[in-house]
Amino acid sequence: MSKLMKQVWAKAQADKKRIVLPEGEEERNLQACGKIMQEGLANVILVGSEKVIRDKAVSLGVSLDGVEIHDPETSDKTQEYANGFYELRKNKGMTLEKVDKIVRDPLYYGTMMVKLGHADGLVSGAIHTTGDLLRPGLQIIKTAPGISVVSSTFIMEVPNCQYGENGMLLFADCAVNPCPTAEELASIAISTAETAKTLCGMEPRVAMLSFSTMGSAQHELVDKVRRATELAKEMRPDLDIDGELQLDAAIVKKVADLKAPNSKVAGKANVLVFPDLQAGNIGYKLVQRFAGADAIGPVCQGFAKPINDLSRGCSADDIVNVVAITAIQAQDQAK
Repeated sequence: MSKLMKQVWAKAQADKKRIVLPEGEEERNLQACGKIMQEGLANVILVGSEKVIRDKAVSLGVSLDGVEIHDPETSDKTQEYANGFYELRKNKGMTLEKVDKIVRDPLYYGTMMVKLGHADGLVSGAIHTTGDLLRPGLQIIKTAPGISVVSSTFIMEVPNCQYGENGMLLFADCAVNPCPTAEELASIAISTAETAKTLCGMEPRVAMLSFSTMGSAQHELVDKVRRATELAKEMRPDLDIDGELQLDAAIVKKVADLKAPNSKVAGKANVLVFPDLQAGNIGYKLVQRFAGADAIGPVCQGFAKPINDLSRGCSADDIVNVVAITAIQAQDQAK
C-alpha cells in the first residue's frame, strides 16, 4: 500500500462515514464491502436485491454484519426518493410515472440517498460506465458552489522522484472533460487544488500547462490556457495558480529560472492542469508506465457531495481504496 493510502485509511477509520455502493449485487463490491467493514473504513450501504446479495455473500464467504441493504423494489424509502426526484426534475418535463421507474434504478436510488443525507457518499462503476454515474450525479447532486464542471484527478506517486511534493503530483483532468473551455479549466484547477489539500494534505501549487511558457508561443490553444489562468486567479486569489507553463518549466527549477523567473509556481508545481483530456490521459499513463508510478484515481471532484467512479476492470482492493477516498471527501465537506 502506498504512503498516501495508508494516510487515507487512517483518516477514514478515525471518522467513519456512510458510503453507498449501488452495485451491491456485484461480487467485487461484496468482497470490498467485507474488507471495508473489517478494517473500519466506512459504514457500507449496499443497494440491490437482499436475497441475491445475501446468497452471493454466503458463497463468497463475506460477512455482512453491520451492513445496511436497500432493495429499491421493496424499500420504504423508494416513495420518498421518487417524490424528491420529481421535485428536482419536474421543470425538466419529468412525470410521476417516469419517476417511479427511475428511482428503482440502483444508481438513482443511491444518489438520492446521498442527496437527502441518508448516505455521505457514493462509489460506483465496476459494471456501469462513467456516463451512467455522472448522469444522476449531475441531475440530483449537481456541482459545488462556484464550480461549473465535474472533473477528475489522478494522484501520482512517483518513486525516487524529486518533482512535485517528493514525487507526489496531481494530474487533471484525465478522465471526464474532452475539451474544456477556459471557464471549465479554471474550475478544474480550483477543484484539483482543493483535492490536493483534502486528500494529500499539501499546499497546492497549480501549473496551467501548455506548449508555451509565459508568452513564448502564440496560438488560440495557448490563449485558452492564459484565459483559464486569469479566471482561476480571479476566482481564488488565495491559491498559488500560474500559467501558461510548459511541463519542464512547471516542475524543473533550472528551467523555471530561465523561462518564468517571477512565478511562485514554476519549478515547484505539485498540481498539473492539462489543457484537454487527450493530453491529461496520455500524460498520466506515460508517467505510470515509464516511471513506475502509482496512479490513484480517477478521483471525481466538483460535485456538491462526494461521488466517485471506478474502472470496470477494477479489483475489490481498488473499490476499498476509492471508498476510503470518498469517506475523506465526505469528512471535508462536513466541516
